[in-house]
Amino acid sequence: MVHSYGYRAGTRNLFSKTFGTKGMPNQTRYLTQYKAGDYVNICADPAIQKSLPHKVYQGKTGIVWNVTPRALGVIVNKKHNGKVFKKRINVRVEHVRKSKCQDDLKARIATNAGLQKEKKKRSKRVPANQPRSACIIKKQKSIVDLRPEFFDPLKAYKV
Repeated sequence: MVHSYGYRAGTRNLFSKTFGTKGMPNQTRYLTQYKAGDYVNICADPAIQKSLPHKVYQGKTGIVWNVTPRALGVIVNKKHNGKVFKKRINVRVEHVRKSKCQDDLKARIATNAGLQKEKKKRSKRVPANQPRSACIIKKQKSIVDLRPEFFDPLKAYKV
């Protein structure tokens, strides 16, 4: 048979749903709010053919740059001939899901901010170029007297 070169060529398994997931998407897919700057995963839903992204973008993560009532503008990196291009594609909300790639980073930033606040509360700030307050220094170990040793060539070279 002749090989086809259509828009959806070679997507028999890529754009097919597994058992138990067939049918139209839930309402939560439509009610999810997106803002510019959000990270999203492009996951094509074969039940909706309108504005179905090309198979190249399946599973890619991008950043939302434009929001319309039914679709999103997403910036996605695309490799071609060893170069990476930033492509701006328009995809309907049925084919997009919020990405969790930034969750760990945001949680780490929040914990670090909390630790910084605690550190500021604990530490007393001393103005610059001010002498320290008087205190008694306790010795921890016995003091060793270090004196220079003179070099004696007769002791060094025993014959």
